[in-house]
Amino acid sequence: MVPTVEVRRAAAPQNDFAPPPLDLDSGFGGLEGDALELVERRYGDRGLTVTRERYNSRSQDGDIVCTARDGDAIVGTLSVRFDGAGGLHADQLFKAELDEWRTDGVRLCEFGGLAVDKHSHDPKRVLTQIFHLGYLHAHRRARCERLVVEVNPRHVGFYRRCLGLIPMSAARHNPRVQAPAVLMSIDFATVREQISLWGGQPELSTATRSLYPLFWDAATEATMLARLP
Repeated sequence: MVPTVEVRRAAAPQNDFAPPPLDLDSGFGGLEGDALELVERRYGDRGLTVTRERYNSRSQDGDIVCTARDGDAIVGTLSVRFDGAGGLHADQLFKAELDEWRTDGVRLCEFGGLAVDKHSHDPKRVLTQIFHLGYLHAHRRARCERLVVEVNPRHVGFYRRCLGLIPMSAARHNPRVQAPAVLMSIDFATVREQISLWGGQPELSTATRSLYPLFWDAATEATMLARLP
């Protein structure tokens, strides 16, 4: 794992009521320990069946786990899975859709194992920062071109409004969590455009349902990118 980094907006005005900075970490390996426990707890809260599923190591497809820590507690986690010989988890339900992009030479990446502690100071901030960290690994570092995510149908509206992901399928039963899932996707070039347009402007978040104003500004993104493993 890379050394823990406290993330602050360098130009942000003093705010005595702002929550403390998050410690963000990422590295190659499996989802385990406190991060896995958070995923199991949050998925269980939604009535989903979760198995102790492991992700490939760096020696295979280079999968990455991103975490956000607030003090001693892990409050957010996200797994980044790269397409390779082992494929993606979404292949189990949506292989035909993924193969269409592969045929066109599109480099795919999958985000999964997303969990945010509902008791954290600011769940939206946790979500945006681990999503941004995953984006840096997937697009800025590994040059993946398209993100795919399996989403419960009741969360499709949130991901579409707040992050711009587009539903690409009807709901299908996902045996890994014993619940329906919809394939959603977005071109990473669109994510990059939205971050450039909105990132680092949290004061605009009250005027839009998009989460992109809560993403990092260009200077913070550059600092985080330079510290990736």
